[in-house]
Amino acid sequence: MFWKFDLHSSSHIETLLERADLTLRELLDEDDVLQECKVVNRRLLDFLVQPQHMEALVTCVTEEPPAELDERLRYKYPSVSCEILTSDVSPITDALGEDEGLLRRLYGFLQGHGVLNPLLASFFSKVMGILINRKTDQIVAFLRKKDDFVSLLLRHIGTSAIMDLLLRLLTCVEQPVLRQDVFNWLNEEKIVQRLIEMIHPSKDDNQHSNAAQSLCDIIRLSREQMMQIQDSPEPDQLLATLEKQETVEQLLGNMLAGERDESVIVSGIQVLLTLLEPRRARSEAGGMGSFYCPLEGQLELGPLGSDGSACQASPSTLLALRGYLRDFHQLLIDPPKRPALQMTWGLLDPPLGNTRLQVVRLLGSSLGAGDAGLQEELLGLDALNTMLDLYFKYTYNNFLHAQLEACLSTLLRAGAPPEDSQPPPDSPVVKHVSGGTLEAPGWVGVGGRRGSPVWAGSAVAFFLQGYNWLQG
Repeated sequence: MFWKFDLHSSSHIETLLERADLTLRELLDEDDVLQECKVVNRRLLDFLVQPQHMEALVTCVTEEPPAELDERLRYKYPSVSCEILTSDVSPITDALGEDEGLLRRLYGFLQGHGVLNPLLASFFSKVMGILINRKTDQIVAFLRKKDDFVSLLLRHIGTSAIMDLLLRLLTCVEQPVLRQDVFNWLNEEKIVQRLIEMIHPSKDDNQHSNAAQSLCDIIRLSREQMMQIQDSPEPDQLLATLEKQETVEQLLGNMLAGERDESVIVSGIQVLLTLLEPRRARSEAGGMGSFYCPLEGQLELGPLGSDGSACQASPSTLLALRGYLRDFHQLLIDPPKRPALQMTWGLLDPPLGNTRLQVVRLLGSSLGAGDAGLQEELLGLDALNTMLDLYFKYTYNNFLHAQLEACLSTLLRAGAPPEDSQPPPDSPVVKHVSGGTLEAPGWVGVGGRRGSPVWAGSAVAFFLQGYNWLQG
């Protein structure tokens, strides 16, 4: 029988640990070294937490490995070192978090010149993340003493792992008072304004995208925490700074002043759309979060609250946008130049482009936000007809169709009369949309191939006919 045989073999690491001349590299070559750490092999941990070995582990994750190594093995030791340092084993975490010399060596990775190695940056961010989570007081105190910390973060914000580190700093501090101190510290360092400065034509596309994503994360995280801690002793300073009219105008100025850069415009619009996300109670958000957050690529405009009224978007954002509506409308007419695209059905010249698609999303959100003055300005610019022209010109672009249909649906729904009231006169938006449009050839009938003007127009015609039915 198989149980007659002793198939259990002790770990080879135990044999290695018997040797007086054992080196760290020999341990890192063992496949089960990480597993032995996690099961708290005391002899192994005693070996690893020796100062010279901890220093070697930190060096592995912060310094480029020798170029002459085989590419398959070059990042083996850094990867294993990172896994050991982030194994969430108390002796290792304590040895790292309570030794300021090791923290300075780790921090030195950010102080390097030039572009960071993305893989090493991910190792560095992961190690810092476990320290922020497990040694919060020590690591926050250490970082606050570094005058150049925020500047270094922003210098390397184009590296995704460094953007993740900023998010970890905002999310992994669990103590409410300390978290508020961190937010106030970052606000005093003007991190919001400096992130907005990164969304500028003088920066590269990665910096635009990651800076915008960081701002969106700050907005959503701050709003969620405000909903969860409604009796907070003081307001969230980062969110207050982001929602100021002058802050939004700084962003708009970077997007629309001077050279029109698609990456800047698209990244800036992502921040504006996040600011325009209406806040809703947890019970109204379907349990998916404590504030209303549409999925990427979908447009949810002006959602109705439990009492039937539209949820209010950020008033300061709407006020700042009013001064730039003409610029956004002009982008629909004259977007940044893009080369023609050869499609399966023919040549698309010019393509719609991401700039115009995102501008349609933004103008649609602005129209659905319930600001009558902003609606009148957009209608005065004939922006809605411009969007409808694009709707029919790009008959195969379902992304554009979805955005505009959602926009018109929300506008018409918001204009529908209550059941127990007399039908009101047509709103300016409905008159503007329906004035003669339904007689156009592209809007007649519901047949035709998918992607044709007939197909594209049928959904919006349905919304308009539904509104007329409500009126009648």
